[in-house]
Amino acid sequence: MSKHTLFVCKSCQRSCQERPENQPFDGTVLLNQLKTWCNENFSSDEVEIQPVGCLWACSQGCVVAVSSHDKPTYLFVNLTPEESATALLEFMQLYIKSSQGAVVWKQIPELLQSAIFAQIPPPEGSRSPKT
Repeated sequence: MSKHTLFVCKSCQRSCQERPENQPFDGTVLLNQLKTWCNENFSSDEVEIQPVGCLWACSQGCVVAVSSHDKPTYLFVNLTPEESATALLEFMQLYIKSSQGAVVWKQIPELLQSAIFAQIPPPEGSRSPKT
């Protein structure tokens, strides 16, 4: 089984207002919540959380990408650090269970349905041959 990766922008901020001094970025808050929840719900062989300095979607609030070698990549934007971790982990469970990485729209947690910005197909030839 391929490892599944959550790329989390740790410098994301929901508001264009200046961040109060000594306060973590919203992306860092979400990253820390995801690390805690993933350690409790997934093995390290299944899911890796990879912090990213910037995912170049700065006007889109908190941004997370979900990816695996032979599956489409999903890009989620405008996530709230307080509510999104649980929904992202529910999505990860569906994504991991799907051999092709396709998640039925009705099964996607409601909070994430409005947050999906893109589904990027895997590169040609990256899928393992069926045996």
